[in-house]
Amino acid sequence: MSVPETEITASPAALQGQPIERVQRDGVEYVVLGTAHVSRSSMEAVDALLASEHFDAVAVELCDSRAQSMRDPEAFRQLDLFKVIRQGKAGMVAASLVLSTFQKRLADQSGIQPGAEMKAAMDGAEQRGLPLWLIDREVGTTLKRAWRSVGFWQRFGLLGGLLASVFDREDIEQGEIEKLKQGDLLESAFSEFASGSKPLYDSLIGERDAFMAARLREEAARPTMVENRRVLVVIGAGHLKGLCTLLREQQGDPASKVAELAILPPKARWPKWLAATLVLLVFAAIAWAFHQNTALGTQALRDWVLFTGGFAALGAVAAGAHPLSILAAFIAAPIKPFRPGIPAGGISAMAEAWVRRPRVADFDTLRDDIVHWSGWWKNRVARTLLNFFLVSVGTIIGEYSAGIHIFKSLL
Repeated sequence: MSVPETEITASPAALQGQPIERVQRDGVEYVVLGTAHVSRSSMEAVDALLASEHFDAVAVELCDSRAQSMRDPEAFRQLDLFKVIRQGKAGMVAASLVLSTFQKRLADQSGIQPGAEMKAAMDGAEQRGLPLWLIDREVGTTLKRAWRSVGFWQRFGLLGGLLASVFDREDIEQGEIEKLKQGDLLESAFSEFASGSKPLYDSLIGERDAFMAARLREEAARPTMVENRRVLVVIGAGHLKGLCTLLREQQGDPASKVAELAILPPKARWPKWLAATLVLLVFAAIAWAFHQNTALGTQALRDWVLFTGGFAALGAVAAGAHPLSILAAFIAAPIKPFRPGIPAGGISAMAEAWVRRPRVADFDTLRDDIVHWSGWWKNRVARTLLNFFLVSVGTIIGEYSAGIHIFKSLL
């Protein structure tokens, strides 16, 4: 249900022309404001609604981690690189950093910090003592579901697009900024792929519409929330139609829907099976070589160590790693099949973080440094993440190269 024309006319000037819908569901009125993530008028619209109407709660298109980063930009200083690497979260941290460079370019070019309207909604709720509902799915879960929703080759395209967004020095086209004003930050960052891939679009937009609708119903149904009969919902304009439709029509238990959409889909098994099969074949070939004669077996084993360790160490060198980190990569890569758990890239990266511990200044300047390609080698935090990826890639290249060379030499 769109806002009646008479109500728009009576609203403050800041609300003129703003996309607002009002949805009644289970005795609750949701006043849904579709905002532009790069627009001063959206901030003013949030303030105007809070000032001109009574609300019992405020809901925003944020998850806990994004809200925390807005409330406390310095929280990134507390990042524990050792813990991040051990838990296998280096990829998510790197992806989040890359997305932050996209946001920074937008802020520098437009003069408006992306998500400023969400910050205005949070501040307004705090000033008025209103409950704040964080209704979006965790950004890490969304990125993982998006990553696993596409095929092997599409993933290379996504990685290429992310890297291009870091190193592209040209201004973002005005058309892209205008699309962002009517769309979604994550969709815009992956716009080329989201528009051509239904699974990717569903992960970034459709699933989040369903998740946010369920979260609103879930919060409104809590026994402690019986008095929250009018809720201001601040979301990106790209979610307005989908969210409002689902808010009216979605059935079933909202908590079950939230849990369903928060689950990570299983990883594809074939890459691991392929890698495991290759390693088994290589070691079977090495064993057969030893069976033929010791010299041939020794040569095959030497090739395995030199290729896997050499390419892993080369990755560490390319990352500008410390000599001890390079040595760690060389030692860890050949014994990877016998050491399940942290990959060679993780061991080398932890060695790098231990030898060259990141300074407070590295965290302070991290987002600014990684905007420039040289910053990935200058900043100790970024260099540690870079070391992780380049050593991991080098290890994989080394394993395949070793296998090919060993089989050729035996044949």
